Amino acid sequence: MPTPVEEWEENFAYQRVRHLIQQKFDRPVLPDLNALLFLIGVQELGRWKQDFSKEEKQDLMHIAVCRLMSYDGHYTFVGRDDEGWPHYRLESKIPPQDLPGQESLLKEKIVRYFNELEEEEGLLG
Repeated sequence: MPTPVEEWEENFAYQRVRHLIQQKFDRPVLPDLNALLFLIGVQELGRWKQDFSKEEKQDLMHIAVCRLMSYDGHYTFVGRDDEGWPHYRLESKIPPQDLPGQESLLKEKIVRYFNELEEEEGLLG
C-alpha cells in the first residue's frame, strides 16, 4: 500500500501526463483513462485513421493493456499479423484487484509508458 506521499506523487505524475496529452492534441478537456489507453494502442499499432470501428477501438485498448502489463512480464509481444496489428501472449495472470486497484495499476504503467516515450522520442515536451 503506497504511503500518502507516494500516492500524491503517483497522482501528480498521472495528471502531468494527462495535461501534456491535452496540450499536444489541443483538446478542450483532459483525457480520461480510456482515452489514454486508446492513444497507447494507436501508438503501438503505429498508424492512425480517422474512423476506427468500435471493435477496432476495443482492440486498440486491449493492445494498450497488454503493452502496459508487459512491464511486469504478464504479457509478451509475439509479433504482428498480416495487417500490422500487434499481438501479445499471456504469460501470467494479473493478480485480481478491485476497480480502484486496477485503475491505480494502469495509471502507474501509463505514466511509465509516456515517460519512456518522452525520453526516447521527445514527444511530450
